[in-house]
Amino acid sequence: MKDGVRDDAPATRLTHLDEQGRASMVDVGWKPDTEREAVARGFVSVQRETLRLIKEGLVKKGDVLATARLAGIMGAKHTPQLIPLCHPIPINHVAVDFEVDDDRCGIHITATAKTEAKTGVEMEALTAVSVAALTLYDMCKSVDRGMRIQDIRLVRKRGGKSGEIVLEE
Repeated sequence: MKDGVRDDAPATRLTHLDEQGRASMVDVGWKPDTEREAVARGFVSVQRETLRLIKEGLVKKGDVLATARLAGIMGAKHTPQLIPLCHPIPINHVAVDFEVDDDRCGIHITATAKTEAKTGVEMEALTAVSVAALTLYDMCKSVDRGMRIQDIRLVRKRGGKSGEIVLEE
């Protein structure tokens, strides 16, 4: 038995449930520390006028992208306080980047999180994207009630037993 999972258990077993089906934190104490990285992405669609205001720095609350970048980084650092069974891990680096998409009328968000720990940083990267997207929404909601936060997903991770997993380029 490793990590609370029987050696002969099917790979589809949910690791955050004990034998009685109760939520439990996974024991990762036996795992070695390894370098790990995760990349997540998302998209916020906005009205064309909202995109113009963001690009020209005219949103009344201030610099939308700078504020959202900082919020995303802070979100990654606070992931274990937000996600109940998430392990607190040392964060070596978090980057939050934005790409304005004039054709789709929105902003792509990419977050990269890195650590050297016993468990991965997928949740931190996903939280960074989520909090950055929520901050974009908060800063622009007075001018655009129709914004949509979309497609938040893990796109790549590496490190640990799984090695490298690429879900999209």
